[in-house]
Amino acid sequence: MNERVVTDLSGLPLHGKGSASPTWWGTLVFMLLEGAGFALLIAVYLYLRSLAPDWPFGAPPPAVGPGIVVTLLLLVSVVPNYLVGRWAEREELGKVRFGLVVMSVLGILPLIARGFEFASLNISWDSNAYGSVVWTLLALHTVHLLTDVADTLVLAAMMFTRHGANSRRFGDVQDNAMYWNFVVLTWLPIYACLYAPSWL
Repeated sequence: MNERVVTDLSGLPLHGKGSASPTWWGTLVFMLLEGAGFALLIAVYLYLRSLAPDWPFGAPPPAVGPGIVVTLLLLVSVVPNYLVGRWAEREELGKVRFGLVVMSVLGILPLIARGFEFASLNISWDSNAYGSVVWTLLALHTVHLLTDVADTLVLAAMMFTRHGANSRRFGDVQDNAMYWNFVVLTWLPIYACLYAPSWL
């Protein structure tokens, strides 16, 4: 059998970034699935609220202070997160290293404030349906925060090794930045649900 070379693909990159990467598509599908889970929990919250004569029932409204701190920290993190994604796209290693360290700190701070937020809910998770749905919403978002912070810490550590300065890792940083935007965006309707009773 004679072999005939049709075209030489040796010059193609080994890894793609953005939508050229299978990891990007996997992250996108993951966000769609998780977004559906958040939407379902918010629908449960709103359904329970529509049935209750008083809301929240069985407890005073949660204190708004810790929730505001978490929200402000998440919103502030959007700017450096955007910059990290851009620097990763341009493969600027020094800036990406700096940005990932900043994002690691900006990921840990909301987790600390979240501890105070759980303490200020004024209800236990097993008190009634309101307590269960509030704790579930907050816990689910906390898991997403933890997941992204862990990923950011790992990427930050890798970028300071010889394994970090390659196109694939820069693509991973871009995917991580996209996921962080999802974490921030999903928090806004949850915040509105949890703290709207305190505004009324």
